[in-house]
Amino acid sequence: MKPTLPATLALLSLLLPWAASARTVYRCVRDNTVSLATAPEPGSKCTPQQIDDSAVQTPNLWGNMGIFSGTLYEREQDGALVYSTRNLPGSRVFLKFTVATPPGEPAHEGLGKVGTPQLNRHARQFKAAAKATGVDDAWLRAIAHAESGFDAGAVSPKGAQGVMQLMPDTATEFGVADPLSAEQSINGGARYMKALLKRYKGDRTLAAAAYNAGIGAVTRYKGVPPYAETLAYVEKVSALYQRYREAMGFKVETPAR
Repeated sequence: MKPTLPATLALLSLLLPWAASARTVYRCVRDNTVSLATAPEPGSKCTPQQIDDSAVQTPNLWGNMGIFSGTLYEREQDGALVYSTRNLPGSRVFLKFTVATPPGEPAHEGLGKVGTPQLNRHARQFKAAAKATGVDDAWLRAIAHAESGFDAGAVSPKGAQGVMQLMPDTATEFGVADPLSAEQSINGGARYMKALLKRYKGDRTLAAAAYNAGIGAVTRYKGVPPYAETLAYVEKVSALYQRYREAMGFKVETPAR
């Protein structure tokens, strides 16, 4: 079982060599990525944080990043063993962990579940939206299936609405006056997806990640964000896309041999 954030930070504190009422954990930032360490990391900007042993709840030193999984690494530095959540040269895996922090982006795993393609759901609207935007019909259906299960009245805990689960600002930006209208949601979602695919040069994985967690998160992590929700979402959409392509009579893509 993967330790949670409190367990990880407690471990970081316990690994420090002195016994005191407070322990020091370093919050290190490099290229907009954050790590926690028991000593300052070479090449990172590190800020010491005091962890009070008597605190009822371990503080959140990560920031608002949602839920994600990571690795605690062990390495030698200046003749001593140090621990960090960043994979630096000479590091070896010590343990895996999962962190639950406040949500920093509108990431969610999606309300729909992987299952049999539902080709009869809003079929006319998807066909029209695909023709108008040039976005693959099967891809749009996979997104809708993962996001809402095609439920026009769906509202996520993060506030996304409609078939394509558009956040209010995104709906406004892409001309959706009524996010609970299936036709408007599908058209707006298709326009948004077209913009994402253009931004990421046709990379559907990055487009799906940005659709889920936001462009800012993909930029910050220079790829798919490590949020558990986003990783699960991208995997779900990719699986659904293959199923919809096959159901719609297209050849299924396979890895080159």
